[in-house]
Amino acid sequence: MPILNKDMTLCISLSARPSNNGTRFHNYLYDQLGLNWIYKAFAPTDLAQAIAGVRGLGIRGCAVSMPYKEDVIALVDEMDPSAKAIDSVNTIVNTDGHLKAYNTDYTAIEKLLRSHAVPVGYSVLVQGAGGMAKATVAALRDAGFTDVTVIARNEDAGRPLADLYGFRWRAALDGGTADLIINVTPIGMQGGPDADSLSFPEGTIAAAKVVFDVVALPAETPLIKAARAAGKPVITGAEVATIQALEQFVLYTGVRPADEQVRAAEEFTRAQ
Repeated sequence: MPILNKDMTLCISLSARPSNNGTRFHNYLYDQLGLNWIYKAFAPTDLAQAIAGVRGLGIRGCAVSMPYKEDVIALVDEMDPSAKAIDSVNTIVNTDGHLKAYNTDYTAIEKLLRSHAVPVGYSVLVQGAGGMAKATVAALRDAGFTDVTVIARNEDAGRPLADLYGFRWRAALDGGTADLIINVTPIGMQGGPDADSLSFPEGTIAAAKVVFDVVALPAETPLIKAARAAGKPVITGAEVATIQALEQFVLYTGVRPADEQVRAAEEFTRAQ
């Protein structure tokens, strides 16, 4: 990493519980590509002031994580179709004070469903109704999945999300099963109140054909560990984090790293 200097370009991330994943991933690639850039994670105490800082200080890029993906919409100048279509933001690009919002979570989910060859005929349970759930449900619909149920205790969030894409909503799992189960809640997230909890009961995991957890930290969440123990194919939040971070990197810098550079950055990130 270059020594801090006045010409260095700054990118940041905003999250209630920041991790080093994005910091390590982006800074590793800056170093490998010889870019005079630096990336830093923050836990804002005032979101509006933080976004004003992005604009006022000329911060080039800002990643947005839980629970701010919807709250930042009112604070930006323009919504890219990737964010506008699902009313959820995970990336802000600052061009001369003009803040444009994107969503690379959608891209990550879509690519992973395809690369893992998950059959579109599978039944699906999606647990959660926040910003990441919006990206996930939209990606499922666009990939061709039709048998999808959104599980969310908050009917005001869960039912409209399901209705928007022609899917079903239920307030609770109530013993339900599906071929593909996806956790898009903070359950299992390191540092959270439910860090050691399973987001789906063991019976639902046993009945599933593929288990997907979007939680990136830790890489092996309780759900992923249980699924591996049951011999189930898994898709991890660490995979989501790599793809969405790569697309953010390209939006910020205009440079797309080579595949081997991305793999090296991913390995470096996971080695923390």
